[in-house]
Amino acid sequence: MPGSTELADYLERLIRDVVDYPKPGVVFKDITPLLGDPAGFKAVIDAMVDDHFDGRIDSRIDSRIDSRIDSRIDKVAGVEARGFILAAPVAYRLGAGFVPIRKKGKLPYEVYEETYALEYGEAVVEVHTDAFAPGDRVLLIDDVLATGGTAAASAELIRRAGGTVVGLSVLIELGFLAGRAAVPGLDVHALLTV
Repeated sequence: MPGSTELADYLERLIRDVVDYPKPGVVFKDITPLLGDPAGFKAVIDAMVDDHFDGRIDSRIDSRIDSRIDSRIDKVAGVEARGFILAAPVAYRLGAGFVPIRKKGKLPYEVYEETYALEYGEAVVEVHTDAFAPGDRVLLIDDVLATGGTAAASAELIRRAGGTVVGLSVLIELGFLAGRAAVPGLDVHALLTV
């Protein structure tokens, strides 16, 4: 896997800006070229796994981890829609379950819901009420950390459903929007900060 500087350079080449999408004044980070690049996609998934564990894979996979560190992840939660694409293979790599956090009205069973502000509007996310067992350790994954509204709402949903959020991993952080402030106390890892 490339180093963090190499990976950031690689990501910058494979992520394109789309101006005025989904509305005027917004610069959308389009990750579809990255997803279509096998080496880039693999590097992102590997880095999201390694980044959360500071270069150590979960103890169920790598017995060299110091047993005093609880690096267990029971579930990986991905935020609709691009967070799904990243979270599912990370869950697979960790031997963990995958839980979708979806937009309002997309889940078929009983849900918890949270309303939050976007940088260009308002939205609602939901999770099934039985998505997490009490005390499940959950890694939250999304593609972009912008204002932090989605991340904060998703973390609250996980807590309400009985899980413990152990970290947030994102592909891109829009540093100028200060989204980390919306998730105080949460261990946040971003592969690329712009």
